[in-house]
Amino acid sequence: MMIKVNRCNQNPLITPEEVRPSRDEFKVDGIFNCGVTRYKDEIILLCRVAESVKNVPQGSYKIPFVTKKQGRDEMEVVTIVQSEHPEFDYSDSRSIWRIDAQGMKKITYLTSLSHLRIARSKDGIYFTLDDHPTIMPRAEDESWGMEDPRITKIEDNYYINYTSVTRHGAATSLLITKDFVTFERKGVIFAPENKDVTIFPEKIDGSYVAFNRPVPCSIGYPDMWIAKSPDLIHWGQQRHFTGVTEDGWENGRIGGGAVPFRTEKGWIKIYHGADQENRYCLGAFLLDKDDPTKIIARTKDPILKPETDYEKEGFFGNVVFTCGCLFENDIVSIYYGAADDKICRADIHIREVYKAMQIL
Repeated sequence: MMIKVNRCNQNPLITPEEVRPSRDEFKVDGIFNCGVTRYKDEIILLCRVAESVKNVPQGSYKIPFVTKKQGRDEMEVVTIVQSEHPEFDYSDSRSIWRIDAQGMKKITYLTSLSHLRIARSKDGIYFTLDDHPTIMPRAEDESWGMEDPRITKIEDNYYINYTSVTRHGAATSLLITKDFVTFERKGVIFAPENKDVTIFPEKIDGSYVAFNRPVPCSIGYPDMWIAKSPDLIHWGQQRHFTGVTEDGWENGRIGGGAVPFRTEKGWIKIYHGADQENRYCLGAFLLDKDDPTKIIARTKDPILKPETDYEKEGFFGNVVFTCGCLFENDIVSIYYGAADDKICRADIHIREVYKAMQIL
């Protein structure tokens, strides 16, 4: 079903060329997948900035990561010469793969290192990006980077969950702030591999609730699960929520998306799905107000899919991926990463979301 989606005329709102690298020897590959919230009179985006080493000889890769030396976090770079490692798979621009001794395909290195950086705006369209990283990865939990932050405001606190990557896997960690100046680290809250976590902005039936997306190895698929917590740190009572389809736009994986928001009909959850060719689109669920494990309705077709040049071409093309949206005056403003290297915005009236779910 066709619905009206208004992509911002100023898209893309932020591009890699506008981002100052964190180090002289780095270049910015992308700024994308941002969490979003209102703070005082501003809209804040907490953006993922992916950087790699510049001036790398052809046929080589320089892999940045964070290590601890003499009690301090330091940047280190390892050089991989492609001709010396024919056992590696270099076909994915984001990572280097190999087949391990058990015959499983595993990521050996990431080609970039991501940190988190704030952009601010009065109108939600024209943003001023900080010159320096807001939060840099640390060796203990994030030696391979910090990715895909999502912001949930609960009372006076802003809870920021993000993917924390090390050689042990992609986990989910938590930060807390009141002012977006100082941040308290709470460490890993979902062990690897579990990402695409989105936390509901209020307790439901006495518990905090979050979606998460574990990735099974031998049995099962990368599906969405739902968990409960008494304190936002300790999570349990996991239940399978929904999974990939047999065919169509979400037959590869399904996950996270934006933090849920409440409407008069129930909770709206914007989520992402990918097919087996890694084309990422966005869909939506309508969930019961009192029991978000119950799906009242869902979109059959994507509400946002890669159609423009800036969504189809980039660091990793054919991707629209959201970590946050604002719901104000019946308009859902989705901030999304396009082609894994730029930030865009699309507005959808809530009635169009309902229309896509075939409900009035």
